[in-house]
Amino acid sequence: MKKQEIKVKNSDFQYSIIIGENILDTLKKKIKLLCPETKKIALVIDHNVPNKFKTILKKKLSAYDITLFLFKASEKTKSIKSVNFFLERLFIKKFNRTDLIISIGGGITGDVTGFVASIFKRGLNFINLPTTLLAQVDSAIGGKTGINSPYGKNLIGAFYQPKLVMSDTSFLKSLPYKEMVCGYAEILKHAIIKDKKFFEWLKQNTKYLLLKKKSSLIYAIKKSCLIKTYFVSKDVNENNLRMKLNFGHTFAHAIEVKNNYSKKITHGEAVLSGIILASRLSLLRQVCKTNTLKEIQKIYLNNNLSYTYKKYSNPKTIESLLPFLKNDKKNNDENINFILLKKIGLTSIPNKNKIPIKKLKKYCKLISQL
Repeated sequence: MKKQEIKVKNSDFQYSIIIGENILDTLKKKIKLLCPETKKIALVIDHNVPNKFKTILKKKLSAYDITLFLFKASEKTKSIKSVNFFLERLFIKKFNRTDLIISIGGGITGDVTGFVASIFKRGLNFINLPTTLLAQVDSAIGGKTGINSPYGKNLIGAFYQPKLVMSDTSFLKSLPYKEMVCGYAEILKHAIIKDKKFFEWLKQNTKYLLLKKKSSLIYAIKKSCLIKTYFVSKDVNENNLRMKLNFGHTFAHAIEVKNNYSKKITHGEAVLSGIILASRLSLLRQVCKTNTLKEIQKIYLNNNLSYTYKKYSNPKTIESLLPFLKNDKKNNDENINFILLKKIGLTSIPNKNKIPIKKLKKYCKLISQL
């Protein structure tokens, strides 16, 4: 499949998402077009990115004054301490707003770099080169930036749009299987909430996607980006419609916080768990039918993904998540604000399923039995 381009725009911003294999050759040309006054470029590179890409980028951007930062990305370094470090270095290097900062890494690298860009002199040019499947289909799109707090995940941040997102599938070749599963979780979520036809495609092609078949990857990344940009362009600041993208994430974020962001469970694995828990809750609340849950569970069974939620088939384990649900960003009162599923391709309206913790406790046993 050839290089694909998606143009994201609304009344306040516009930028392109370019998807393909070996597309870094076009980066210098894009920078000249989008940031014509740039003289200095800061490259924030995740330390897991293979060295060959660092060499390639430095060579292609040699006409600029390059500052390179190696970032050891983790949920613990997604912090105000890291933000302060980058800000200080940018001030020391005398960066101006017309200069540029580029993220080369996964979602954490992009979130931190984008947040730095949003607050440095009230806005520094920002380009995102996501290097994981998860980042390419989710976190690099939509303008969400931010860091974690002791009170919860992504509670400090800003909405700040990039000048460009360039998703080169060459970066994915070095990813372990676990990281491919991590990105797949968001792809599956996008299909479940918006596109039944894409869900049917995933039934047949998930195995090829996880094995990094080029055409399957580019197709799935593009479809996911189109679904996410649909919601983002209609609700940039997540006041209503965009909340649908959080399907499965209320439980997922609770799982991550409860486990102290341990590497033992990835964000995607937590999301896969959260999708099943949210779907079961949807059935119990009579929002969806039994067949909807069975369709989703079948795609897990057929692709050896059931391990992600087996732990949460125990009522005590599910109940242990409840205290961590309270700090979810969607909550605006004492109740827990869930996005529930009506059928494949359609969720409930945001803010229509607020459930008190006491009632959720009663659901725990029932959820575990489905």
